[in-house]
Amino acid sequence: MQQSPPPSGSHRKPGKVLVIGSGPIVIGQAAEFDYAGTQACKALREEGVATVLVNSNPATIMTDRDIADRVYIEPLTVPVLERIIAAEQPDGILPTLGGQTGLNLAVALADAGILERYSVRLLGTPLDTIRKSEDRDYFRQFLTDIGEPMPPNRTVSTMDEAMDYRAAAGLPLVIRPAYTLGGTGGGIANTDAEFAAIVESGLAASPISQVLLERSLVGWKEIEYEVIRDGADNCITVCNMENLDPMGAHTGDSIVVAPSQTLTDKEYQMLRTASLKIIRGLGIEGGCNIQLASRPHPDAMRDRPGDWQPESDYYVIEVNPRVSRSSALASKATGYPIARVSAKIAVGRRLDEIPNAVTGTTGAAFEPALDYCVVKIPRWPFDKFPNGDRQVTTQMKATGEVMAIDRSFEAALQKAARSLEQGNSSLLWEAKEWQDALSLRDHARMLDGLPLYPNDLRLWALAAALRRGVSRSDLVAHTSIDPWFIAALERIVDQERRLLGNPLAPALLRASKRLGFSDAEIATLSGLLPEQVRQQRQQHGIRPVYKMVDTCAAEFEAATPYYYSAYDQENEAPPLSGAKAVVIGSGPIRIGQGIEFDYCSVHAAWALSQAGVASIMVNSNPE
Repeated sequence: MQQSPPPSGSHRKPGKVLVIGSGPIVIGQAAEFDYAGTQACKALREEGVATVLVNSNPATIMTDRDIADRVYIEPLTVPVLERIIAAEQPDGILPTLGGQTGLNLAVALADAGILERYSVRLLGTPLDTIRKSEDRDYFRQFLTDIGEPMPPNRTVSTMDEAMDYRAAAGLPLVIRPAYTLGGTGGGIANTDAEFAAIVESGLAASPISQVLLERSLVGWKEIEYEVIRDGADNCITVCNMENLDPMGAHTGDSIVVAPSQTLTDKEYQMLRTASLKIIRGLGIEGGCNIQLASRPHPDAMRDRPGDWQPESDYYVIEVNPRVSRSSALASKATGYPIARVSAKIAVGRRLDEIPNAVTGTTGAAFEPALDYCVVKIPRWPFDKFPNGDRQVTTQMKATGEVMAIDRSFEAALQKAARSLEQGNSSLLWEAKEWQDALSLRDHARMLDGLPLYPNDLRLWALAAALRRGVSRSDLVAHTSIDPWFIAALERIVDQERRLLGNPLAPALLRASKRLGFSDAEIATLSGLLPEQVRQQRQQHGIRPVYKMVDTCAAEFEAATPYYYSAYDQENEAPPLSGAKAVVIGSGPIRIGQGIEFDYCSVHAAWALSQAGVASIMVNSNPE
């Protein structure tokens, strides 16, 4: 294996590093941290650094003996970690790849004096940075110090303090507990009863009994930037992502699009500058996820409570000073291995010293370029819990997610919907219980009767309303979703009408495939069988080609790209020669089907390789 040049800068490269995993899969913390930890262990091995891995989850790739030099399958607790540190004597700990679990354990080890006792360095993200990002009071002060805007807020530690702020600020308010995962214990309070219940829950969930009470920005655009920084203060933005769902839903429960679709260049650069300023101010060395609220489209500004007038076009919402679920999505969306690069930075590499693993020629300081659109849709457990509360808020409920790539947003959205592997995968699906509302001539009453609030069925309800002639402006006003996204859904529905009202000519068939319709959907709308649609496609030469995800929009030749299908002209995926086999992945994580199938798929690919058979992996899960 080709070795990188020796590290530069003031960092002393550690000889042995302890990598903390994230433990069992829970809502908000899933396969993305196994992906991150595995990448990190492989990257550290390339640097000649010995790795000691501790995790309690046996289904992970990271706990395989081929990944780390020493593996401990043990409880992730401070006493257990102290015993491992005493036995292994690592030079440093890498906690930023094990989700909130790893981050909280790093803080607990420092507070207990264990890191100092055994002379163990915290790699990647300094302890002070973790506190600034996770402690809501420190974070608020940090943003004030660097001049970045935050919504009006107050940090409280008791119910009495919370009630005092509620009396002064009014409702609605967002409650964000400190040091919790996936918004656990938090929420949006619109009534006094909700406020008291959520604050009590948040104080109980926070390890330091602290919550942030924040002015509600429900309805604003939610934008994420995945940024990375090295020890020499070189920074790049790996990816920016836009949530189709406006503020009010946890980003893990939102449909996410990369790159952003509705920002002007001025807005994009403004938020990018703020993100780089934040990661530099925090001193993070490695990857970082920054969430911002951007002023919504004027048509989406509805029901603004109170007389508060925003003083800024954007506000900083949150920073994850670690690899997150969004980091896994950004990595797969761009082809840029965030966890791998973060691990190399943690042991002293600069971005310009780390080669791009996809191209083999460019460096990690080269910002990725996308010539395609990526759509992520969360996978919720409501098929197993049909009577559960389907409304999504700031406390995450999704168990997993799917990712689709195509040349247009519409095609990627439809492909992602089909990847969910549940009864309503096609956008043509409509729930039986909606029929009474959908039959109403009064569109205002129809909209009130449909599940258009933030929930797992909102995408399908939007399409159903558009089919009944509800205007784009009415849907924007009702949901605060940006008009651009509603217009894209409208284009899909318009194509459905063309398929219903016209013979399936080659031009109509090709246009439908380019917009993301499956053969089965086209057959349903055209009154044909799926086999007949497929036959017509073959007859007219309408076949998918495979395009490349290579981090550089084909500007440089790629050594290890991956591919997505599109109904386009040029095929960029020449077939492999020799013996080969397809390994079919398991799709999104859901109850009953989790990370263990990723483990099996990876081992199948390794076994095929050892047998001299090329492996072709197919999956829809970006984690």
